[in-house]
Amino acid sequence: ISYICLPIEDIAFPPSSFDVVISSLAFHYIQSFEDICKKVYDSLSPGGNFVFSVEHPVFTAYGTEDWYYDDRGNILHWPVDRYFNEGRRSTIFLGETVQKYHKTLTTYVNGLIRTGFEITGLIEPEPSEEMLHTVPGMTDELRRPMMLLVSARKR
Repeated sequence: ISYICLPIEDIAFPPSSFDVVISSLAFHYIQSFEDICKKVYDSLSPGGNFVFSVEHPVFTAYGTEDWYYDDRGNILHWPVDRYFNEGRRSTIFLGETVQKYHKTLTTYVNGLIRTGFEITGLIEPEPSEEMLHTVPGMTDELRRPMMLLVSARKR
């Protein structure tokens, strides 16, 4: 195993270096998804798989990544605004201000297709039945998607 500490945008591997590329919750921190798709596509062997997760575009659209509450602190709704206005959003994560890049579902799906990938799966995960009954507040997670998981194959 080799560990590389480098921005994703700067990584370059020889063609057909990998059979699988996996990314977890990283692509909403980079500006150009299509540039990353091209790098991944080139680094995969023919028939190689690309599996990734991102924060769902509904989750990142508004920017604050928090519910709207009434004056008693009850959740009213999840704000979705400027959905088609892709770009930088500032939000608070673990008490720190971070910059993310909102992209539409169209950008993710068409970025893969234009690069030459075949989409093999797309999931908007929901909490399990057990979690719904044992974790406080988990039923509110059924009100909007938080994550998007995608699998694709190099043609």
